[in-house]
Amino acid sequence: MLKFPDDTQVSVIGLNDIMVELYDEGRKATDETVEEIIKRLEAKKNYIPSSERVRKEYSYVLLNEYRKFLKEQICC
Repeated sequence: MLKFPDDTQVSVIGLNDIMVELYDEGRKATDETVEEIIKRLEAKKNYIPSSERVRKEYSYVLLNEYRKFLKEQICC
């Protein structure tokens, strides 16, 4: 479940699996990685609006989620 700054929540399919794959590939939390996350989410049939503004919001939230995921992998 992704939570946006305005408290909107969106369910996504396969996000954890994608983050595990990217971690295994050695990907850092970058804008390029976020674009790859979005690409892979869309491949799993998650709807992400094409609006540039909305995609930027998704990018922001996904980048924060991936950063949290990376910290969990390091600390535990």
